[in-house]
Amino acid sequence: MTFQDSIRTCFSKYADFSGRASRSEYWWFFLFLVIVYCVAAVIGNVAYYLVALGTFLPSLAAAVRRLRDSGRSGWWVLIGLVPFVGGIVLIVLLAQESRDDVLVA
Repeated sequence: MTFQDSIRTCFSKYADFSGRASRSEYWWFFLFLVIVYCVAAVIGNVAYYLVALGTFLPSLAAAVRRLRDSGRSGWWVLIGLVPFVGGIVLIVLLAQESRDDVLVA
């Protein structure tokens, strides 16, 4: 999946938590968000908060779909709330290969 395709797909599935997201789809979208957040932070705090608010649901939905594609429940996204190690564990889970043998409901 290309950079533009992943952005288009993630915004077209704005709050769609069902289905799957490939590694390339998720990580291209993540790169897009990092770039947009940096540009918005340079513009100002208000722009940053507006961008963060507008992209919260698509980024959460993409993460849940990515976890489902790696064979885990979308609820694993909550592990990121655990201080210190939660974010690291979540990044490892999001970076794992897709699993076709496991279907998570």
